[in-house]
Amino acid sequence: MSSLLEMRNITKEFPGVKALDSVNLDLVEGEFHSLVGENGAGKSTLMKVLSGVYPFGDYEGDIVINGDVQRFYTIREAEEAGIAIIFQELSLVKELTVAENIFLGREPARWGVINWTKVYKDAAKLLNDLQLNIDPRIEVGDLGIGQQQLVEIAKALSQDAKLLVLDEPTAALTESEVETLFDILRSLKSRGVGMIYISHKLGEVFDMSDRITVLRDGQTVATHTVDELDKDRVISLMVGRDVGDIFPEVTHEFGDVALEVKNLNVFDPDHPDQKVVDDLSFSVRKGEVLGIAGLMGAGRSEFLTAIFGAWKGRTEKTVFVEGKETSIESPRDAISNGIGFVTEDRKRYGLILDQTIMDNSTLAGLSQISGGFLTNRSKEIAATKDAMEKLNVKANSPLTVTGTLSGGNQQKVVLGKWLLTAPKVLFLDEPTRGIDVGAKQEIYAEINELAEEGLAIVMVSSELPEVLGLSDRILVIYEGKLYGEFTKQTASPENVMAAATGHLADQNTNGK
Repeated sequence: MSSLLEMRNITKEFPGVKALDSVNLDLVEGEFHSLVGENGAGKSTLMKVLSGVYPFGDYEGDIVINGDVQRFYTIREAEEAGIAIIFQELSLVKELTVAENIFLGREPARWGVINWTKVYKDAAKLLNDLQLNIDPRIEVGDLGIGQQQLVEIAKALSQDAKLLVLDEPTAALTESEVETLFDILRSLKSRGVGMIYISHKLGEVFDMSDRITVLRDGQTVATHTVDELDKDRVISLMVGRDVGDIFPEVTHEFGDVALEVKNLNVFDPDHPDQKVVDDLSFSVRKGEVLGIAGLMGAGRSEFLTAIFGAWKGRTEKTVFVEGKETSIESPRDAISNGIGFVTEDRKRYGLILDQTIMDNSTLAGLSQISGGFLTNRSKEIAATKDAMEKLNVKANSPLTVTGTLSGGNQQKVVLGKWLLTAPKVLFLDEPTRGIDVGAKQEIYAEINELAEEGLAIVMVSSELPEVLGLSDRILVIYEGKLYGEFTKQTASPENVMAAATGHLADQNTNGK
């Protein structure tokens, strides 16, 4: 295979920070090359250099495409050179149709008049070639996030891209959508398209990659073929230390029941007679980490949202906090009764990205921190500094804008926000989604420390090793019903997955 790309000694500086320091990366035709590293390692910055987001002159080093040195001053120039990049934040216009999005700014036209027949015909052909069953005339906003991701890829390929960059493309996809995506990528690879793949999901990286390049602190640490590496070695290269046991053995001392929920029923807002959670009861004790497992769509997130009072549809439930029956009809009720909720989508529901760390950290517990009538800025800053120090948030000050932080540090700010409310019970919905291995280990350590301090924790996670490694007890939900219950001693990947797929658990696991 001939060389498609060389990035030589790329250096990029921001005020006071060297984001990239003489980074090297190369790609050959038809290669799947994964780029991994902790959040803040420089992966996305490097791709923004490649794609013209950072124009020539804003960085040092050379970009070589098919043997020729290129100087991109705009994104359009990079696209014309055959480079397409799909960022984690999609760039589609949701009010436009699929076809309009695919050819946006490049519509076929004559004498200034767009040939809409050709637009939709070409879009339909492209979608058909990719084996995507998507109507080109439907508005993108009416598609699920997974299909939107596939439309973004179709848009990139409509430009006859020879080099495709994908930045965390599976973060919001279901398992079936991920498999569809990978089938498309394998087909593109067979056609000679070179791909640079950025992901924190090492299983995907090892399944798909020919080579892996590791970045750490803005520098190239290593590039190896996938056969020369294993997951532990990659993680060690990413974090600069041996990983050891990611989930150390910890014994938590349980106290009294902190939260008990009886006969929880959650109804679909669009279909009021249809239950998404059906007659579910459980309890969690002080100092206990209760894991919630189940497949996508089983009702895990709905279960937490309904207890917290944030579900848009009808709910039925009886809730006891520390033995006292409590009415929770809104998030305000939940917070006032000592329940915190780290939501699945931190950017949409957990943070105000254009506000400071302090503003976000004190948002839920402002009256406790600063007073009920007048805000006390000094107390807010002091409380935020304490939370930042406890959670090792990497930022210059409490007044740093939250949106400028890496994903892992943003997640720590969300966690800090709820800890500042002094909760009795903490809900964690996908607490490590989209963050790097180093940040994950820090959050794992914090979860164990909080449990040791007596906090009751209810955690939903799609990562089975995470559920098994952190939980003292595991509830498995299948189609909205409690289908299995396991202790740390009786839980195994096979038992939990069997219950999650609707197979009866072994009798010794307390399964239903």
